[in-house]
Amino acid sequence: MSRSIVRQSKFRHVFGQAVKADQCYDDIRVSKVTWDSSFCAVNPKFLAVIVESSGGGAFLVLPLSKSGRVDKNYPLVIGHSGPVLDIDWCPHDDNVLASGSEDCTAMVWQIPDHTLIRPLSDPIVVLEGHSKRVGIVSWHPTARNILLTAGSDNLIIIWNVGTGEPLISMDDHPDLIYSISWNRNGSLFCTTCKDRRLRVCDPRKREVVAERLAPHEGIRPMRAMFTRDGNIFTTGFTRMSQRELGLWDPTNFEEPIALLELDTSNGVLLPYYDADANMVYLCGKGDSSIRYFEITEEPPYVHYLNTFSSKEPQRGMGFMPKRGVDVTKCEIARLFKLHDKKCEPITMTVPRKSDLFQDDLYPDTAGPEPAMEPDEWLDGRDEDPILMSLRDGYVPPKSREVKVVRKNVLDSRPTTRRSMSALDTNSLPPQLLERLLEELQNLKATVLSQEKRICDLENKLSQYTNGTA
Repeated sequence: MSRSIVRQSKFRHVFGQAVKADQCYDDIRVSKVTWDSSFCAVNPKFLAVIVESSGGGAFLVLPLSKSGRVDKNYPLVIGHSGPVLDIDWCPHDDNVLASGSEDCTAMVWQIPDHTLIRPLSDPIVVLEGHSKRVGIVSWHPTARNILLTAGSDNLIIIWNVGTGEPLISMDDHPDLIYSISWNRNGSLFCTTCKDRRLRVCDPRKREVVAERLAPHEGIRPMRAMFTRDGNIFTTGFTRMSQRELGLWDPTNFEEPIALLELDTSNGVLLPYYDADANMVYLCGKGDSSIRYFEITEEPPYVHYLNTFSSKEPQRGMGFMPKRGVDVTKCEIARLFKLHDKKCEPITMTVPRKSDLFQDDLYPDTAGPEPAMEPDEWLDGRDEDPILMSLRDGYVPPKSREVKVVRKNVLDSRPTTRRSMSALDTNSLPPQLLERLLEELQNLKATVLSQEKRICDLENKLSQYTNGTA
């Protein structure tokens, strides 16, 4: 019997294909700011691209259906006074987006379902806590309204967007933070830093639980992200400026699970991870190709699959969540490639002859429902994402009424002054609640002592008046 020497994998023949010209988004002035972010964010409803703008920072938000040439007067989202550096769609609401800027603030926006007719300049909430530019914004994968921001002040702040207040602040990084990635249930995140260290942080304990010096020996920027198994996938450079990728076990950072040299180039490799297929797509800034790999439990652990090549270099890239792909065409991923003046969708497809739903390609994926509330996460609870089936496809829900969302979910502006007794204590952080209860006890003790003193004075006065009489 002959032994098969070809590795068996349903993703071995995945191929990439650019869409037709009329399905691209043309005449977009992509930002020229020198910052290693993807400049693009996408979800099943909208495409958002950071664009050039005079007099501050702006980004463009288009409904996915609005392909073709974009009018030069199309309304932008304009609230930042400095260039926008990073944007991220909320995983639990397709109409909510966060942005970070050189103006030292992060902002959260409610994007209406209808096409904008005038520039959007009023964010739902402005998050002010950094002293330098905010270069990274990242939503918590399972808890409602939890947003992480990182700035050039080397500070990481985790916010409750529903109240607009910071919950956690970490200053463990001595230098510029290059990237941050949450793990699957949001209990940990990993970071890469200019000091060449890869760190794993527990935000609720406010401590670094593991770190590795120089997972890649080069001094150029690294990127890191958690896989679904809890390992960490990294991209970086060798001492000879060759690009390489690595796979690490955060419980044992001594030796890599896998380390693979790729090529010699200056562009930072931005990794995009598909947790359902356990695949990674590597997009280098300035490259004209997208490499993709499959991560498995068998050596060599990171398997090269193929490369999608085109003629034009990419300025940035957006990655569609799995619920936004077309399951009728066996599409397993869709990337949005930014050129100088357009955005080009690229589909990744597994060739299949059958038109039926392919169960093996589409396991249940993370849905839009949050698994817990902010205070539950802050109190130490961990939950995996709530999964949904793609068998019948995914239809994005309509935007919730803005007033309802502002009042119950994302409003940081108090409408009426409430007394302390009327406060909803369930929405308060534990530290603040403990302090308020302590103040209340002290106040009660003071009142009781004053009441006792009043009684004593009344008794003395009564005795004096009776004796005089």
